Amino acid sequence: MIGAATTTVLPANAAFFSSEKEGKIEIRQAIRPYAYHVDSTIPPSLLPISSARQERSVLKQLGKGLGTSKKEITGNRLNLNNIANKGVFGSINLVKSALGINQEDLKRKGLGYASFVALGVPMESTTEDINLVKDLVSTMLSGRAKNVATAMGLYFAPLSTQSALTSFAQSGDVSSVVEALTQAGVSQATIELYEPLLQFAKASKLDLVAMSPELEDIQTVRSSGLQNLDAGRRSEYVADSEGFIQLTTDPKFKLYSSRSLLKDFIPLDSKDSSASFFAERILVHEAGATALARYTKDKPEAFVTYVAPISDVRYVGGSNGRLPRVCNYLGKDLVTEESVTTILCNPKAPETLAAGFRLRLEIGTAPDNLDYQSKISDYLWFSTMPKVNMIPRLMNS
Repeated sequence: MIGAATTTVLPANAAFFSSEKEGKIEIRQAIRPYAYHVDSTIPPSLLPISSARQERSVLKQLGKGLGTSKKEITGNRLNLNNIANKGVFGSINLVKSALGINQEDLKRKGLGYASFVALGVPMESTTEDINLVKDLVSTMLSGRAKNVATAMGLYFAPLSTQSALTSFAQSGDVSSVVEALTQAGVSQATIELYEPLLQFAKASKLDLVAMSPELEDIQTVRSSGLQNLDAGRRSEYVADSEGFIQLTTDPKFKLYSSRSLLKDFIPLDSKDSSASFFAERILVHEAGATALARYTKDKPEAFVTYVAPISDVRYVGGSNGRLPRVCNYLGKDLVTEESVTTILCNPKAPETLAAGFRLRLEIGTAPDNLDYQSKISDYLWFSTMPKVNMIPRLMNS
């Protein structure tokens, strides 16, 4: 109620109306979108995907292999007036344009092209998170040609389980793949959590791709360094050895390492160090990117979705950031950063390295590193309506 001596501050995104009968302003919770495009402004801003029709359009375009533009779109093609014009924004063509999807620029043909969608899930994932992944991938597949190689990558599956995953995709014998994963050191909790996703992949006729180094190799690198990893095993995990080494000197990667990757370091014992943790994580990320790239090597226009913890794909510095380089090395010369889309599923503020309640959208805000600024992802997607205090720099439609 607003009186002469009082002021009411309306919460952001609140819908309200005036009741003439009672002379009151009643505040109602707004219906906030479940999905947001992270625009490449400086700093990044969020563009709501405000209808189910628009969500389906975005996901189907990804399924068609069109990727995601990394260019800023808000300043060039959107303003508050045309966003509010539902009749215009509701058209499929403008949705594609507004979200940076340019078919002429991005669509590629032939053996040299592939596209990828990284689906980041919370470290402490639940069935709700896995169900969201299934729903997103299912919609992507509805826009996919049936005669094109399509796969799902599994971050937790060691390369030694690849034959079991392939057999499962063909036969559906879940007991064999569970046994192989267990023997390779995958925890029972992880297997149980992801078994519905395995069943979904089988039902959707997706190939399955193991992405992880063997557990003992991860432990070796963590305790003794990359130099003590068996040379044969190392070549399995790292195809582009020169690029793998050079990446560590790249200024943008250095920013990612210091502002994101190393933030997750927790010592295993008194001898453990951040350098050991760094070596472990870059091997895991490179092995994942290499496994996915090798899957697409002889498959024209292959489409691969993969699931990984948010910490491994945020700020596009993990396997997702490595994919274009590794693909190019293996001959997929039409794969660019726009061929790789990153979606964070049900992210919470701490997983984006935010200090408060709001999600953090970027790293690299100081004058000396602004040129290397990296946004959190291409999209944020939620199972339920996110709290208003989580969503920063929202372009309100």
